[in-house]
Amino acid sequence: MTHPDLEEERAHLAHAYRCLGAMRERTAAVVGIEDMAAQAVDGEVARWHLTQRLRSLDTDVAALAFGRIDEEDDGPDPGATWYVGRRHVEDGDGTPVVVDWRASVSTPFYRATASDPFGLRRRRRFVMSGRALDDLFDEVFDDPDSVHAARHGGIPDPLLAELERERTGAMRDIVATIQAEQDVVIRAPLDTCLVVQGGPGTGKTAVGLHRAAFLLYEHRHLLDSEGVLVIGPNPVFLRYIAQVLPSLGETAVRQTTMERLVGGRVRAFDTATVAALKGDARMAEVLRRAVDATITMPDRDVEITTAWGTVRLRVRDVRAAIEEIRARDVPHNVGRNALRTRLLRLGALDVARGDDLRTDRTFQRALNSWWPSASAPAVVRRLLSSPSALRAAGTGVLEEHEQRLLVRKATKRADDEPWTAADLVLVDEASAIVDGVRHTYGHIVVDEAQDLTAMELRALARRCPRRSLTVLGDLAQATRPGGQRSWQAVLGHLGSPVGAELAELELGYRVPAPIIEWANRLLPEAAPDVRPSRSVRAAGAAPVVVAVDEAALLATVRRVVDELAARWTSVGVVVPEGVGGGVAGEVLGAVPDHVVVVAPAEAKGLEFDAMVVVEPAQFVQPDDDHHAGLRLLYVALTRAVQVLTVVHTRPLPAALAGVT
Repeated sequence: MTHPDLEEERAHLAHAYRCLGAMRERTAAVVGIEDMAAQAVDGEVARWHLTQRLRSLDTDVAALAFGRIDEEDDGPDPGATWYVGRRHVEDGDGTPVVVDWRASVSTPFYRATASDPFGLRRRRRFVMSGRALDDLFDEVFDDPDSVHAARHGGIPDPLLAELERERTGAMRDIVATIQAEQDVVIRAPLDTCLVVQGGPGTGKTAVGLHRAAFLLYEHRHLLDSEGVLVIGPNPVFLRYIAQVLPSLGETAVRQTTMERLVGGRVRAFDTATVAALKGDARMAEVLRRAVDATITMPDRDVEITTAWGTVRLRVRDVRAAIEEIRARDVPHNVGRNALRTRLLRLGALDVARGDDLRTDRTFQRALNSWWPSASAPAVVRRLLSSPSALRAAGTGVLEEHEQRLLVRKATKRADDEPWTAADLVLVDEASAIVDGVRHTYGHIVVDEAQDLTAMELRALARRCPRRSLTVLGDLAQATRPGGQRSWQAVLGHLGSPVGAELAELELGYRVPAPIIEWANRLLPEAAPDVRPSRSVRAAGAAPVVVAVDEAALLATVRRVVDELAARWTSVGVVVPEGVGGGVAGEVLGAVPDHVVVVAPAEAKGLEFDAMVVVEPAQFVQPDDDHHAGLRLLYVALTRAVQVLTVVHTRPLPAALAGVT
């Protein structure tokens, strides 16, 4: 039966879109004014902010308002009604037509329950198709039957509709269906280093992105100035999440990977053992020692003859200057410049003109011998190619066998150095030691943080001086060499921020219960310390397991993919390396555009309507960490939103036996 208020609410939404259009027109008119300020620089700044404002007022936005809250008659604002949506919209008189979901007045929309209505009389949820309002669901908080009627199995009907919706291959915002436990995380204060542990389908990635949008709303001036950074595990993941923040009106957030953040070009690959060693936090001390060892104390006075007389740099004065500068703990090259300035001042005491020292060769040789300039790539290159240099810096920090693992043959030219991804993180650490940190951010969101090494976490920490971070991950999905096993260790590598908090998202909303419960069977062995997540989607298809002989494997996979592609709008296929004699993207050849074939490590954070996992036994390679392989399989099995099919020739892990 049609809700009696449906047409009235449709009229309000139409009015809201008209008001949004008028706001955009007013802002566009101001942007178009040429003489915006007396000062050109101020004018450019104002124009930039107005341009950003114009982008946020894009009228092509679906579900501009997705709900409404009515306050109780005896509340602080008796009987007030607020429409909650993706943008703040007001009419020509400045009266709110829609309030931004991030505004404090919107909090009850997400937090109100029958036991604690947060001062609400009613919450109304809209079910939208684009800009069209299809249906309404009311929860009247003094009527328990009303609250129950708007939910199926404890899930609000709009959320249930969203969960059952087919995927498009890109993540959408969850602003209309944020749940109470997610909202608490999203609205955590800026000065918090917040670690969010969440299993598959708990929405931790979406929560992290919405937290970034919330903080930008709450601290616009500060974060527009200092910037917000989002770190994802790989480019595939970044493409998947690319439209979430723009859909919320936020377009000025940098989204990148760790590899791109530290810069450089990867030319080679480490073994898992070497990669884990290079990512160990002890390498920071080795690098610090290597740079510090280049500084030497003079053992005699130095005399310099100039046109204005002889300058004597006395050994006691130079030693005192070096010790004082080192005590400041400044970047190496900054310290060198400070020593140079101090020596010039000492020289000026002996002669009328100290400027002559600046270009004097004897002076330069002395400075270079006491405190030479340093280059981060050169520091790392020497450590990795010189056993004696590594021994000098690593003794007492690294075991001898670890030092031997790190050393490789030197290249003739620095430009030919075979940098690995882990090497570039070492170069980034060395760069901070040598030159300091050049770019920092007001807030950093990092996803799949369980897979970051200690050295990568240090790279993030120094780029966020206030330690305002949202750290997202699932320890059960830690698979990379050098990854993390505890969140306390992560916080330690981030500098043990004061007031750090750990939040856990326990309820899964994406993966149906039959699938997540089957995948959870791997956890007692793969990640025994991690609490399995629970799904609110009790219904759903059980996993389908197809056993075939090796000769029929690829043909069977292709047939299954074709059948699923004809039914679902997004299909993922995870293929371990070596299956079919090739890498993942080559195994099946050409596939429809809505079918994505990835290697196991690339599947993290993605979701598909239908998922095909090929040859689970091959996720665990003979030379790899067995537990990491099981965790990688756990990741692959939990990418499915609707259906999961497993095709195999070799026996499944024992925990997964018994499903056909």
